[in-house]
Amino acid sequence: MKNPIYSRLKQTAYKVSEIIGNPSFYIDHDKEIAVSDKSLRTSNLLKECMSYMSKITLDSVHGITHAKAVALDAGAVIQVEGWLHNIDSSLIHELIISVQLAGLLHDIKRMEKNHTVAGSNEAKRILKNFQMEEKYKRYVTAAIRNHEAFKKILEPEDEIAKLLSDSLYDADKFRWGPDNFTTTLWLMLNSTDITLEVLYKYFLGNLKYIESIKTTFRTETGKKYGPEFIDMGIVIGQTIYKEMSEILNL
Repeated sequence: MKNPIYSRLKQTAYKVSEIIGNPSFYIDHDKEIAVSDKSLRTSNLLKECMSYMSKITLDSVHGITHAKAVALDAGAVIQVEGWLHNIDSSLIHELIISVQLAGLLHDIKRMEKNHTVAGSNEAKRILKNFQMEEKYKRYVTAAIRNHEAFKKILEPEDEIAKLLSDSLYDADKFRWGPDNFTTTLWLMLNSTDITLEVLYKYFLGNLKYIESIKTTFRTETGKKYGPEFIDMGIVIGQTIYKEMSEILNL
């Protein structure tokens, strides 16, 4: 990183993250994560999608690394939800691909105002020539439209559409946990000229906003595991805040 103080704080974030370990979602559902990972690596539709994304300019904070992380977790969440809802395994396979497409594309227009609407429209254009059923294309674009927190949710066309949308939302909000302080924050700071004093001034307010995400998870899986993600992130954030206080002699 450009700023040596931010490099120091980033290392602190990594150390705390290593101490607190992985969220229990990854321990309890390692098999689902493995299936999701294999899908990301082998699906021709997903390869086509990633090939497209590699050719465009993405927001450095919400780029391909973030998109893949969301797609990976979303593929796992929808499997767990599928078992809970007694959905046929063949349909679950289709839903994994669809929610992963949504995960890859959900922030494709992140730099634009009303990025969920713009992203949904762009996803519709991208998927137009993809070899998949039209209903799944609708599910993907609707999920992207509904993935922002504290916004009105569009009514899903059916229960499967809702499941896919909710799984994308929860996987995206998992990133508000440790990832927010080990990765996202530093990407943001590295692309701006925000001073330590300004970061410090607004840091606690941002922590409170992040904590408010705990009550917004939508699937049963998200409600069970999501708050732990957020709590773990808050622990890292609080440690960073304390270190900033010491650096600034406050």
